[in-house]
Amino acid sequence: MPGLTSAEKNFLSQITQLVEENISNEQFGVSELAEAAGMSRSNLLRKIKKITDLSASQFIRNVRLKYASELLEEGAWTVSEISYKVGFGSPSYFIKCFRELYGYPPGELGKHQEADAENLEEQAEVPPLVPKKKFPFTLISFFAIVLIAAVLYVVLRPASPGKANIKSIAVLPFLNDSNDTSNVYIINGLMEATLNNLQQINDLRVISRTSVESYRNNPKSTAEIARELNATYLVEGSGQKIDNQILLNIRLIDTRTNNDLWGQQYRRDTEDIFSLQADVAKNIAEQIEAIVTPEESKRIEKKPTDNLQAYDLFLKGLDFLRIPTEDNLQKAVPLFKTAIQEDKEFARAYAGVAISFFMLDRGKSVKQFADSINYYADQALFYDSKLPQSLTAKALFYMAHNEYELALPYLEKALEISPNSDVVLAFMVDLYVNYLPDTEKYLEYALKGLEIDIVAAYDSGAASYSYLHISNAFIQSAFIDEAQKYIDISLDLLPENLYSQYVKAYIQYARDEDMQRLNKTLLAIFEKDKSRLDVLQEVAKSYYYLGDFETAALYYKPFVEAREKYKLDIYPSENGKIALTFDKTGEKELADKYFNRYKTWAEKDPSVYRNYSLAMYYSYLGDTEKAVEFLDKFSQKDKFNYWIVLFTAVDPLSENMQLHPQYKKIFARIENKFENYHKRIKKSLEVKDLI
Repeated sequence: MPGLTSAEKNFLSQITQLVEENISNEQFGVSELAEAAGMSRSNLLRKIKKITDLSASQFIRNVRLKYASELLEEGAWTVSEISYKVGFGSPSYFIKCFRELYGYPPGELGKHQEADAENLEEQAEVPPLVPKKKFPFTLISFFAIVLIAAVLYVVLRPASPGKANIKSIAVLPFLNDSNDTSNVYIINGLMEATLNNLQQINDLRVISRTSVESYRNNPKSTAEIARELNATYLVEGSGQKIDNQILLNIRLIDTRTNNDLWGQQYRRDTEDIFSLQADVAKNIAEQIEAIVTPEESKRIEKKPTDNLQAYDLFLKGLDFLRIPTEDNLQKAVPLFKTAIQEDKEFARAYAGVAISFFMLDRGKSVKQFADSINYYADQALFYDSKLPQSLTAKALFYMAHNEYELALPYLEKALEISPNSDVVLAFMVDLYVNYLPDTEKYLEYALKGLEIDIVAAYDSGAASYSYLHISNAFIQSAFIDEAQKYIDISLDLLPENLYSQYVKAYIQYARDEDMQRLNKTLLAIFEKDKSRLDVLQEVAKSYYYLGDFETAALYYKPFVEAREKYKLDIYPSENGKIALTFDKTGEKELADKYFNRYKTWAEKDPSVYRNYSLAMYYSYLGDTEKAVEFLDKFSQKDKFNYWIVLFTAVDPLSENMQLHPQYKKIFARIENKFENYHKRIKKSLEVKDLI
């Protein structure tokens, strides 16, 4: 790199060496580099930017990639192994970054060695830290909304090096070998059964159905699919129903060698479909030497029903439930109900109705099926209390009635029985982020979801939201660098993701606490889509924090009007800010209306934030004694998110409370609690090998 002074070269050499000394440590980021270099974070950022025109995180990433290229030249390790050796938690993300820097994937290094050698010779003084302009990095952002209907939140993150012995397997969509498309649901059902059976084996990491679905008619090679899904084994299947027989071909591929490990053709009578499904799963497990416990084997062998007509109807309904649009759900329910008429003890069919009803009601202020869910969930549990779908259905009943604490043990039991269930993990994340806020559990289950739900390979939109979840989970626990890392990936995959854009703005605020900058960024995002109520209220809130109540009211009014018009039960926690805004602008009637709603919501809030919200309520009323009393109760808790620490001091609702002589002491306790909580979460995740 010409034009550098001797001091600048020495500096780059020093920090490059520090990165290389920690090359395999994925968590060695900007803060760790600054500490190792004996510099403040801000000085490190400025100095690297000045010398290289790169951010510090880009610099670290490029050093890792340079080191990776040297390992690749040695030819002793696979691309996946090298990705871990240089501190990338995901081979897919490593491949993407390598391509952006060098212009080709790492697997093609041999073809480009001569050209690369020339480039390296020209830049021998320091590592090639400037990316080729033809392949620029795109930096990005964060936030999270759980859309369970898509069963959704997942990514390219593979098992960590500490989990190298876990056998990961992906069951690709089975193909219909017949010209008769009316029987496709049977072939889909065979694939679903194989997947469900394997998901119950604790010794396996089973890639989710959502992750493999688009490979149904995908021309990609097995090597490409395996790399994208980070799977050690792939299962391919094809079959057809001929009269009263099922012909099924299964192929098991070891992706490390790209060779067939095992293959078999099954020809069974339709009445033997259940033994066929069990045999396929058990044979696969045997071939890859997975440990199957007696209890797991018993569950795999258990017949869901003795009535083939009922099962046929169930499979038709399941094919609709697989893509849970409202139209499909309306079609699935009568099929499940007819299956129940054929077999009154068919637990899976009862669970299918309950789950479909929950999905039909989800997000609606008027719940049409809330009570019916209970009947079908109870019937499912009565006939099979150890069926994951039965347990999930009962959990959904409690969720539909806002009894989230009661839902939790059913989901935990379902996950115990089926540890690879992406559906159950999705609901667990939903609970811990939206209804029973627990930043530690949110982060834990979101990271577990990463290991089995790999969608980015084919659906950049879904993957963007998956990374958004992880980023949101990290920022709520004050892991700022980690949050930035995943939000960057989220926006790289889907730059127009407004959720990620405005959450990125909040991550930036966590760094600099610049409210003016946050406000300007949110305004720019809102200009891109003025129909977005979520962004609308974020803009209003930023003006509220700035004390510009007149402008805040201009944004809050259309927000509350739309919420009333469409009967949307969203953002109830914001009613306090909305009320104060209307009070400051002289609209007393509206202020009273929304403060009453805020108080009612806060008093019923089962979460850890109840006392905090009530403290804000009484602070506004001027009853500072009662306000600090509730704040003191809140300070006894330790599972709350980072936003409490960041925003309380700038929230106008807290102004009266801050005048109380006990406020500073109590809030200092809250800050200390959060700091200790953050440290404990980090240690816990490290022990569980999740970071």
